[in-house]
Amino acid sequence: MPELQRLHAHHAPAVLAFELANRAYFAASVSDRGDAYFDHFADRFDALLAEQEAGVCAFHVLVAEDGPVLGRFNLLDLEDGTAVLGYRVAQHVAGRGVATATVRDLCRLAPDRYGLHTLRAAVAHQNPASRKVLTRAGFLPTGPAGPADLGGKHGTWYRRDLTLLQAPEREDDGHR
Repeated sequence: MPELQRLHAHHAPAVLAFELANRAYFAASVSDRGDAYFDHFADRFDALLAEQEAGVCAFHVLVAEDGPVLGRFNLLDLEDGTAVLGYRVAQHVAGRGVATATVRDLCRLAPDRYGLHTLRAAVAHQNPASRKVLTRAGFLPTGPAGPADLGGKHGTWYRRDLTLLQAPEREDDGHR
């Protein structure tokens, strides 16, 4: 069973492998990270760990039993009990309920672990799978997200109040 883990230095090789293996897949729905991201991955990864240590962000990886990273689930800009959620899963597990289940898990642990009461997420219009994940995890649309929010794309902001009861499990979410 995959495990959601807080990002640590030892995850670097697996995260890089995950990003490289899924680069074209991700670029179909979100802005590509660009060659510089991969050329300077070690520096960028160290910067993420520093942000996490400072309490500005909380980064997580979903790790398969045999070690590879299946997804990344990030809480960005932690401030005043709110954070912005970002996530991506590997192409070979997409559409199987992995993202939905993990976002639900993160919603359950975020209040106690990080003192959060609200999560927000922006999703590009051309990413219907991500919109489905958010709605199945109890997020509600709140308004337009512009190109500055989504790397040049237009989309929608979603919000989840973490003090409310969890979204019910649904039979049709592909996770069972």
